[in-house]
Amino acid sequence: MPSNYPGFKYSTDRETFSSAKAKALESLLIEKGIITGDTVNKILSYFETEMGPFNGAKIVAKAWVDPDFKNLLLEDCNAACEQMDFPEGMSGAEGEHMRIVENTPEVHNVIVCTLCSCYPWPTLGLPPYWFKDPTFRARVVREPRQVLSEFGVQLEESVQIKVWDSSAQIRWWVLPMRPAGTEGMSEAQLANLLTPEAMMGVATVKV
Repeated sequence: MPSNYPGFKYSTDRETFSSAKAKALESLLIEKGIITGDTVNKILSYFETEMGPFNGAKIVAKAWVDPDFKNLLLEDCNAACEQMDFPEGMSGAEGEHMRIVENTPEVHNVIVCTLCSCYPWPTLGLPPYWFKDPTFRARVVREPRQVLSEFGVQLEESVQIKVWDSSAQIRWWVLPMRPAGTEGMSEAQLANLLTPEAMMGVATVKV
C-alpha cells in the first residue's frame, strides 16, 4: 500500500500492538494445550516458503509465455494451479475455488471482499492491511477509478473498470497485462516483476 494513500489512517505502531495481541493469544492457546510451541512457527514458515505471492507470480509468468496454459488458467484456475510444481493441496486452504480475470487495454479489473477479507491464499498468501480495511472495501465499489488513482493507477476514461467481489465461495485475482519490453525475458525474470498489488488490480506491472 502506498504510504501517501489517504484512505487508510493506521497508527504507526499498529504492528507493535498486533504483535502483542498475537503473542498473548498464542501463549494462552499453548497454556490450554490447544497448540504447541512449534505450531505458529510451522504455520509462519509455510506462508514464507510454500504459500504466497511467489506462486501467483509463477502462474502469471507462465500464462504470459504459454497461450495454452493461459487459456486453461482463465477457464479453470484451480486446474492450472494443479499443473504447477506446487505442494500438494495448493488449490485448497482458502483457495478451493479460485477464478482469475484478465486485464486488457480495454478492461481493468480490481478485486475486493465487501464482507471481510476473502483472499486467494494459495497464490497470493495472506491479505494485506489495505485489503481488509473497511474504507477500501466501501470506496472501491462506489468510486473505483478514484481509488485506483490514489494507488497510483491512472487509467484512460475509455478503459472500463470491473470490480469483482471475493467470497468464501470464489476467490478472485487478476492476470495483469504483460508490460512492453519484456519479450526476451525468461519466466523467472517475468515472475520477479509481479507484485500482489498487481495481481489484485490496484497496481500495474513495471519493468
